[in-house]
Amino acid sequence: MSYLVDEKGYYGAFGGAYIPEMLYPNVEELRQNYLSIMESEEFQEEFRQLLRDYVGRPTPLFEAQRLSEKYGARIFLKREDLCHTGAHKVNNTVGQILMAQRLGKKKIIAETGAGQHGVATATVCALMGMECIVYMGEIDMERQRPNVERMKILGAQVVPATSGSKTLKDATNEAMRHWINNPSDTHYIIGSVVGPHPYPDMVARFQAVISEEIRWQLEKQTGSQAPDYVVACVGGGSNAAGAYYHYLEDPEVKLIAVEAGGLGVDSGKSAATTRLGRSGVLHGSKTLLMQTEDGQVTEPYSISAGLDYPGIGPMHAHLFTSGRGEFLDVTDEDAMKAGIELSRLEGIIPAIESAHAFAVLDRLSLERDDVVVINLSGRGDKDLETYIKWGKY
Repeated sequence: MSYLVDEKGYYGAFGGAYIPEMLYPNVEELRQNYLSIMESEEFQEEFRQLLRDYVGRPTPLFEAQRLSEKYGARIFLKREDLCHTGAHKVNNTVGQILMAQRLGKKKIIAETGAGQHGVATATVCALMGMECIVYMGEIDMERQRPNVERMKILGAQVVPATSGSKTLKDATNEAMRHWINNPSDTHYIIGSVVGPHPYPDMVARFQAVISEEIRWQLEKQTGSQAPDYVVACVGGGSNAAGAYYHYLEDPEVKLIAVEAGGLGVDSGKSAATTRLGRSGVLHGSKTLLMQTEDGQVTEPYSISAGLDYPGIGPMHAHLFTSGRGEFLDVTDEDAMKAGIELSRLEGIIPAIESAHAFAVLDRLSLERDDVVVINLSGRGDKDLETYIKWGKY
């Protein structure tokens, strides 16, 4: 069984492009050109140069000695928190801004939840001198105020999404509406492995630099390219897709995906899609999503704005239903405790999204010689207010 996208844009039963007729030309233009553009020598040279000199790649693979001692295994942290802008999101926005230029687009729109993708999009738009509009849920704007101000400083227009739950789902809806009304000169930089084909595959390919680096870094430190576990948090799932990408076809590597359990999966306040969701169409692709009996999207909840999404990317839906990935969920409380633990043990304050991945270490039945790679997808600066309000440190 393949875990990569097929020629029709599907991962097993999930994926495709379920889009309004007005968006068809844009999405089709991208589908027809993205691979040839990405694989060209000129594109790769510019992309790699920017990742190196602007983003700061490769990011370190750090063996966390005190964390390893506590959990009884060799635990390595892929330090995506050290990327320029503070998270993995910039890997994708650098790639997509170069793609937009080659497609002749003049304006950029994006959606954001935690604000990291919005900041990363505003950053590359400033770098390339392109107009930038970012849609963000009104609630997320309140809880991620520093990132809102960063986007404005970088020259982006931040537009609040005031419908629905006023979070990431609604910001994505607004961005899609904007794109429908401005199809010819605008490129939509989707921030995760969601949306109509080819977005899930394109974003995964840009983020695959994470697992590409893990392989040679791990070989240098352990003598093997393959860990026993790769652990990552999953909302839409781009950081996880990037960390898993070069291990998808290696069954010896266990892929652990950690979703936001919120206040508990039975509380009505959760974003644990694989526990609560079923097959449906969300934001242009067929995937697993949380929905009512009559197909209305259920409002998700998580203390972390970046995991507050009612679905997962189609790659992850396929990894879950096929059994290739193991999906766990973590409550707000356990994620916050894990974030404080990492801060105290290793001197690294993680984004609350990333903290979810650390909260499953005591659930993995680890052996002393097991090698675990955790994708530390973002830094905690943006979440200090949430840590302070939580207060249990």
